[in-house]
Amino acid sequence: MTTVIAFILMFGLLVFIHELGHLIFAKRAGMLAREFAIGFGPKVFAFTKNETVYTIRLLPIGGYVRVAGEDPEIVELKPGQHIGLEFNDNGKVNKIIVNHKSKHPNARVIEVSKTDLDHALTIDGYEVDEEDQPLHFDVDPKAFYVMDETETQIAPYDRQFASKSVGKRAMQLFAGPMMNFVLAIILFIIIGLIQGVPTEEAIIDEAVPDSPAADAGFQHGDEVIKVDGNPISTWDEFTAIIQKNADEELNMTVERADGDTAQISVVPDKMESQGRTYGQLGVTHMFEQTFTGSFQYGFVQTYDFTKLILTNLGMLVTGQLPIETLSGPVGIYDATDKFVEAGFFTFLMWTSILSVNLGIVNLVPLPALDGGRLLFVGIEAVRGKPIDPQKEGMVHFVGFALLMLLMIVVTWNDIQRLFL
Repeated sequence: MTTVIAFILMFGLLVFIHELGHLIFAKRAGMLAREFAIGFGPKVFAFTKNETVYTIRLLPIGGYVRVAGEDPEIVELKPGQHIGLEFNDNGKVNKIIVNHKSKHPNARVIEVSKTDLDHALTIDGYEVDEEDQPLHFDVDPKAFYVMDETETQIAPYDRQFASKSVGKRAMQLFAGPMMNFVLAIILFIIIGLIQGVPTEEAIIDEAVPDSPAADAGFQHGDEVIKVDGNPISTWDEFTAIIQKNADEELNMTVERADGDTAQISVVPDKMESQGRTYGQLGVTHMFEQTFTGSFQYGFVQTYDFTKLILTNLGMLVTGQLPIETLSGPVGIYDATDKFVEAGFFTFLMWTSILSVNLGIVNLVPLPALDGGRLLFVGIEAVRGKPIDPQKEGMVHFVGFALLMLLMIVVTWNDIQRLFL
């Protein structure tokens, strides 16, 4: 149950932060954000605030921010259609009753002749059965359609996604992945402030019991300054030498915490993982708590994991890594279970890594992802005019279908690894 709760909280946080980025920059650009959703499928919970419906949906496989103009409008008024109109105190239409007009006895029923709810915000028509009396009405920019007793705010063109500049649209799309990187930086900073950050030098915190390091006599606070007579200045140099010298004796010079110097000979154990052989000494890295170091740690860790994920992504594309190495929700849940058991800070580190991963994956220029949509905005910036929305929509639809197929394949691989 602990893992289930941790997984839900982690997933909710990652998706919430991602979609919050899209929402904030949509509103900053003046776009009408119709819905902020966590999950897909039927609504489980919903409330409305400041023009936006906030929903939690049944299937926990992502989320979205639905901006006016990005999908077809629900209501289209046609000539000859009978509608009811309600008005605000300024005499402008603030509700357009599409059906069930009998439930709105105060509404004025007219026959539509023409409408312009994108630019002029007007409705022209006649009294029912009296076509010789033309009527003209101005519509409030925040008026609502009412269909089946459900209200949907109209979207004048200046509130739609397509009306905004290339820069504003690109920023709205980029904001989701950007917020995932920001979240990772913040989480790494929190880890650094509470747990501490690893020293740059090769300073030992402790030797694992029954390991080569413990048998050789390593102590808390030992700093390795030489290996086989060669100076060592960083932990990375130290670990690289250990990994390259499995089952080989190494002579090390260490400086004790009290300032004394000692000579230690040790033979790293030979380890194997995924077909790779490497040496392991059995020591943990010393951590220290510094305010400025924690902030630097947040940015450095985010950068390092970004570089690592991009490298693996490149290897996946070139075929150096098989598709079986990908994990979906089932695989992530299984890994989360192990990280939860390892402790809170390990789980927090895992959440930070997943946040970086989510940001990078969403920037991949594939249809239906933020990166794919950014690609279309970039093409528009180069050619000076947008691509046909219907063609772009078809590309994203096909891309989404392929992504769902990939999700099914990856999930099946996860299940095979766990149960078969």
